[in-house]
Amino acid sequence: MMDLITTTETLKSKLSELRFSAPVVHVYDPLDYAWNNYKTYLERFGVPPREVVLIGMNPGPWGMVQTGVPFGDPRIVRDWMGFCGEVRGPLLQHPKRPILGFKCLRREISGQRLWGWARETYTTAEAFFSRFFVLNYCPLCFLEESGRNRTPDKLSRSEQEPLFAACDRALVDAVAYLTPRWVIGIGRFATERARCALPGIEVGTIPHPSPANPAANTGWDQLMNQALAAFGVETDTTSESD
Repeated sequence: MMDLITTTETLKSKLSELRFSAPVVHVYDPLDYAWNNYKTYLERFGVPPREVVLIGMNPGPWGMVQTGVPFGDPRIVRDWMGFCGEVRGPLLQHPKRPILGFKCLRREISGQRLWGWARETYTTAEAFFSRFFVLNYCPLCFLEESGRNRTPDKLSRSEQEPLFAACDRALVDAVAYLTPRWVIGIGRFATERARCALPGIEVGTIPHPSPANPAANTGWDQLMNQALAAFGVETDTTSESD
């Protein structure tokens, strides 16, 4: 059975062979240029078993693209998770989406909400990650000429097929390694892809914390707690995990 580092290295190799056409003009792969941070994230927090694996869609331009950590708002990754390795972006970057690493002053709202909830609920990163692990289904960020983030579901079918095949395989291997009781997609896309990749596993869903989701803008923490409770995930930090 492959550990998460080996699984990720295999995924990186497969993704490096893929090519994408217009309207995509830049493809950022933080598993490549921010590998040291992501490897640290895996080594510190991706240790089996984990009760809950939360699955996001793909990196946002102000989150994982900057730090190498899923939903990785720079300030939270630095101050709460406690690491801030150097990030050197690829030679060719979109002028409207520069990779500044931990010098990036723009905040990742989805990351602020997800990790803010985790910090509020569990206080320390160690307490949260003793039960949970968070990964992205697809580690690539696709940018259009305008700088708009083109999500994987908007790619052409011919581009989706090899991309999804590689990401499905990596997700299967990651879940097999982490042996979670619950696998939960963050938003519709991640939930659907997890269900396709893991046909023998029940996959739950939670609302995406993006500001593009109107429901998330009126108290996402409460939505998160309600969704987890409905799926059977206990978030009372005063009780012991199984």
